[in-house]
Amino acid sequence: MRRLYRPIRGPRLLPRAGAAVVSVLCVLCAVCALGFPSLPSAPPETARAPDRASRVTSEVLRLAEEVEQTRRQYEQAQRAAKEERARSREIDRLLQGRRVVSDTLREDVGSAARAEYRTGGFTTAPADESDAEDPLELVALQVPDARRRARLARMMDEDDRKSRRLVAEGEELALARPELDKDSERLREQVRAVEARLVAARGDLNTLAQAAIDNGRCIPLRRAAAGGGTGAEHAAAQANGRWTRPVTSYQLTAGFGGVGANWASTHSGQDFAVPSGTPVRSIGAGTVVAAGCGGAFGISLVVQHEDGWYSQYAHLAATFVTPGQQVRAGQWIGLSGTTGNSTGPHLHFEIRTSPEFGSAVDPVPWLNAHGVRL
Repeated sequence: MRRLYRPIRGPRLLPRAGAAVVSVLCVLCAVCALGFPSLPSAPPETARAPDRASRVTSEVLRLAEEVEQTRRQYEQAQRAAKEERARSREIDRLLQGRRVVSDTLREDVGSAARAEYRTGGFTTAPADESDAEDPLELVALQVPDARRRARLARMMDEDDRKSRRLVAEGEELALARPELDKDSERLREQVRAVEARLVAARGDLNTLAQAAIDNGRCIPLRRAAAGGGTGAEHAAAQANGRWTRPVTSYQLTAGFGGVGANWASTHSGQDFAVPSGTPVRSIGAGTVVAAGCGGAFGISLVVQHEDGWYSQYAHLAATFVTPGQQVRAGQWIGLSGTTGNSTGPHLHFEIRTSPEFGSAVDPVPWLNAHGVRL
């Protein structure tokens, strides 16, 4: 009988059982292929995490900018409505004054006319009639009153023209007021809607940051996710050409040396209360020497500067740089968050004499000494 297979190294099989064994082996291979697929080099979620983080980061930055633009538009609309109301009140006041002036002018003109009628055209007698020996001299004495009457007539005409212009302007403002109010209300609702989306995006960013720490994969995001060009990064960064604040809009909270339940000893830096996703900037030129992923500081960075000084940025949600990378003053190096030992979104900032914890000095007077006021 012709063999259906050629055995390889191993125990010799009985010829009569060969076909059955081959069938069993084929079935087992098929089961293995179906039930135990080959594993990818990295889980799909892990492989997609940086891309998702980049998208969420870009969304946070975009929405933050949209909120600021919409707020500015809303504030402009509010100012325009306020100015319109103020102008309407001013017009009412001016018209009321015009009416008083107009009544006074008409009364003056009427008085002058009545006096002219009574005196036969001469409304002012000379101080001493004996001085007027010539009728022409007497007429000359009446010239100031004639000029006054002409001047009153011109003033009345001008007052009427101004009053008509004010009335027309007031009518235009009254017609435009409903549209201004409508624009203001629309922008207010738009601000609320964008702010709600921004809050949700910041929540997603915090969730991704914590997931990165849990997985031990605090991978720096692609530079494109930072948004804005290099000019936008440090246009307002360098007041003295060398140093800047780590964030541009903030509220100072816990300071250096503070005590409390949140710290094992005393507070080792200065906290800047900012929303999650706020761009964090290198305070000066230097080299990134350390990047943390977990622990009390959460996601963090340390930058070495000249003269042996180091700056630390902690509780971040994301980073844009890696150890060994050169950075400029004002360059975006990460985004604020609430990772690590944090009770809310903020930036923990330190100035150190070494890259290690425990060498911090009070950062506020240090920045002041380097020309940066907080």
